[in-house]
Amino acid sequence: MRVVAGTHRGRRLVAPRGDATRPTGDRVREALFSVLGPSVQGARVLDLFAGSGALGIEALSRGAASAVFVDRAPRAIDAVRANLAALGIDADVRRMEARSWLRTASTRADAYDLVFLDPPYRRAGELGRELSQGLAAVLAAGARVVTESDRRDPLELELPLADERRYGDTVIRIHDT
Repeated sequence: MRVVAGTHRGRRLVAPRGDATRPTGDRVREALFSVLGPSVQGARVLDLFAGSGALGIEALSRGAASAVFVDRAPRAIDAVRANLAALGIDADVRRMEARSWLRTASTRADAYDLVFLDPPYRRAGELGRELSQGLAAVLAAGARVVTESDRRDPLELELPLADERRYGDTVIRIHDT
């Protein structure tokens, strides 16, 4: 797995060991960021269920201003930190369950322009309502929310759907607020 484009183009990324994390493939990331286009420039990014951090790192490589990476798995957090260190990127990394992190959002003044949600495929279908409610506290005006899930059990957010793309068993949805 590599960074597809931007200042860190071609640099390798590590993924957590085991099958608990399913990193977004290079081709899917390339297609996704082609759709997102210039909206990534200067964006404040939130990468929930970060896994390897590939989506947030890709955004930073393409000009995002900052990123916060959240995942509850120790191996995922280790991979995110290793990837950021290898690329010389300074970013906020939090070991915390995504829904818990969102529940504490009301105590922070952070607002994000671009949010990536890539929960475990087997749990995506059950998370839509709770994530939709939690996101309200962290979205900047005009924010975009990108979800990745299994096409057979997609993550259904209560946000306006702007675009949907399918890549094999993966469905990517882009919601504009």
